[in-house]
Amino acid sequence: MYFYAARQPILNKEKELYAYELLFREGLDNVFPEHIDGDEATTKMIEASRFNAGVVEFTHGKPAFINFTLDTILKGYATMLATDEVVIEILETVKPGKRLLAECQKLKELGYTLVLDDYKHQKVWAHFYPYVDIIKVDMLETSVEEIHEIKNAIQSFPQITLLAEKVETPEQYQQCVDLGFELFQGYFFSKPEVVKARNLSPSQLAMAELLYEMSKPELDLVAITSVFERDVTLSYKLLRYVNSPLFRRRTEISTIKQALVILGIAELKKFLGLLFASNMNPDKPSELVKLSMARAKFCENIGAIMPDKVDTSTTFLIGLLSLIDAILDEEIGVVLDKLPLAQEIKAPLITGKGVMAALILLSEKIEKAEFDAVQTIIDKLGLNKEDVVKAYHDAVVWADEQTQMANG
Repeated sequence: MYFYAARQPILNKEKELYAYELLFREGLDNVFPEHIDGDEATTKMIEASRFNAGVVEFTHGKPAFINFTLDTILKGYATMLATDEVVIEILETVKPGKRLLAECQKLKELGYTLVLDDYKHQKVWAHFYPYVDIIKVDMLETSVEEIHEIKNAIQSFPQITLLAEKVETPEQYQQCVDLGFELFQGYFFSKPEVVKARNLSPSQLAMAELLYEMSKPELDLVAITSVFERDVTLSYKLLRYVNSPLFRRRTEISTIKQALVILGIAELKKFLGLLFASNMNPDKPSELVKLSMARAKFCENIGAIMPDKVDTSTTFLIGLLSLIDAILDEEIGVVLDKLPLAQEIKAPLITGKGVMAALILLSEKIEKAEFDAVQTIIDKLGLNKEDVVKAYHDAVVWADEQTQMANG
């Protein structure tokens, strides 16, 4: 399953790339789906940008202009992206009011760049000018007289830049330059191109469990950690989010519990709200996901009986991520580079060396019924064959149970 977005460049007067606008799409057809409203489009865009591909992979490090409705602004979705990643584009359908003004003040104080999209001049917008950085003007809908009116209204706010959108011809571009526009967007430069990224959906059961846990007066971190550990997709999205510059991590992460502690209650609730809103019809768990769950539980079970003590939370996470490259159709090194994991987790998955890597190899050999190799690894790790067989059987049963529950 893929996530799709249309990406259109925004250029400066030197025709150098300034940013991209990202527009939600459902497939390779470069049109906005009629059955999707603005709220749903924004939640899906932020969910994909934060937890799947990452904004920088869509925009190559340039800022991303993303449309926001009042509802998605109030829910705090904008703050799930870093200030240097996103430009908050307030849709033209949003009415100026006290709630929006308060949110603009907060976002500006946090360092976000704010844009008024498809601007239609009204005197009430003057209250917003101190917090606005860019005003987008539709050149097909706005007369020269109206543009002069806008320029006069904002002349006391030199931080506001005018962006001309729907610039269709060279003549129109030159006219925009003469009128004082500094940023430009339109078919004269480039039509939106559709880009796609692998999109994963956490199971609806896991989401329901987490929302239930979050509703309790006192959070049970053990129970919440358990839910994340049963869903490889959810764990991946959590690790991607915690890797955001927003959290300014000083240490690498070695367990799911550690990632949840770093996130904190408020951000965890926001994270879950966005995921729930953008994954109302998730796919059922695939066999590949079920296999990664079985590996995770197997590695945890073996970690608990190894002669040399190991952290079973760490062995679980290594097993859980052992097939993430196949799930995402990306090289394992590329995938792990996006995650804030400790080297003790990354190294075995990338190099295939060490005790932790041996646990993954052991599970692979059991899956392939290569029993001579299984025995060799068992001997090297100092394990008992019967214990290993039981650990694998229990892991498969556990993974089957979780999949059946997720499938409802």
